[in-house]
Amino acid sequence: MKSFFSVVFSECKAKFSLWFVALLLVSSQSFASYVLIPMDAEEQQNHLKAYGITYWTLSKDLKVKWLLNYRGGAFLLPDTEDIRKECTIRGVTYEIVSDSETEEILEEISSPSQNMEAVILEKAPKIAVYSPKGNQPWDDAVTMVLTFAEIPYETVYDKEVLDDNLILYDWLHLHHEDFTGQYGKFYASYRAAPWYIREKAAAEKLANDLGYSKVSQQKLAVALKIRDYVVGGGFMFAMCSATDSFEIALAAEGVDICEPMFDGDPSEPGYQSKIDYNRTFAFKNFKLERSPNVYEFSSIDMTRTRRISKTTDYFTLMDFSAKWDPIPTMLCQNHTALVKGFMGQTTAYNPNEIKSNVLILGENKTNGEARYIHGIKGKGFFTFYGGHDPEDYTHRVGDPKTELELHPNSPGYRLILNNVLFPAAKKKKQKT
Repeated sequence: MKSFFSVVFSECKAKFSLWFVALLLVSSQSFASYVLIPMDAEEQQNHLKAYGITYWTLSKDLKVKWLLNYRGGAFLLPDTEDIRKECTIRGVTYEIVSDSETEEILEEISSPSQNMEAVILEKAPKIAVYSPKGNQPWDDAVTMVLTFAEIPYETVYDKEVLDDNLILYDWLHLHHEDFTGQYGKFYASYRAAPWYIREKAAAEKLANDLGYSKVSQQKLAVALKIRDYVVGGGFMFAMCSATDSFEIALAAEGVDICEPMFDGDPSEPGYQSKIDYNRTFAFKNFKLERSPNVYEFSSIDMTRTRRISKTTDYFTLMDFSAKWDPIPTMLCQNHTALVKGFMGQTTAYNPNEIKSNVLILGENKTNGEARYIHGIKGKGFFTFYGGHDPEDYTHRVGDPKTELELHPNSPGYRLILNNVLFPAAKKKKQKT
């Protein structure tokens, strides 16, 4: 039998153990901490990889707070040893903030006097890039920055789109594609080039394999599937010529706008008058460029009318209310309001040809052009970004790839990554 003292000692020991565990729990709550990833110009050494850390955290089923307009759009993450280690490995600047410091930050952000908001990011969006098979990541700014930031993506092209595979993805990027069937309007300069002949033949074969007699018909079918994806709730991001050629394809549904060198027969007489602007997402009243020898699709793009030098080519990001309009605020997060301009086949948009329900997020006031726009279509969202490569001012066919290791703090590339994280946000109804 146990002695009286041994029984008492056992009870005391049990009570002490419970008390000690409770004390540890209280202490751990008192000293809880978070990882703050600053995104201002002075503190963050690698803005682009910071997005990759945020995506990686979301992929671990952990939630993140995006602190809009606070220190350049900082990210607030749970404090775990793995997150700290990942930040160190990827060269991302981070700070450890206590629970009380975090409460102070969130209280400051919630103040009505501050144009800030804390948006919860809930899950890592599944990303698709619409791009021809065999393209290298450096052929496109989006695939380049996704690769650099270590954000995973999958490539889809016409067959996958026509097979309704887009429903598997939360976010879709359109590579610099020509949805009009005019092969990028490269005819005048490159019609005798081996790569042009090879790609034209490959496009014609693909269209035939998919059951279409013309490339323009097949590309229209793809554009309509992408339209349906957005209307059904998808997020679409496009750059350069994918933006206006997509819109032209939608507006010209059922109208032959291609000249004989593109599809083997003449274009439809008077086709300009048959363009239906009600079908487009963003643009209205544009005039198509009829000549196959002009490297331009329509009057939407302002590349040929630009009167600005490289040294003064900057565009300004618009300032929105973070609490009332978190979506455009999210898309404009940056460590500067002034972003260096860059060219492309489609460089900038004529503001007179942008529909009134589309938001201009970035504009070059000197040249009177829109560079970065966003809108809602059905249940989904779209963003169009003019230009080819934010760190290659006049990217041309055959130019070497951009080394993002030299541009880890690129404001122009940050805009792309804002869009990548956008679908992860817990949505609030936009007020305006």
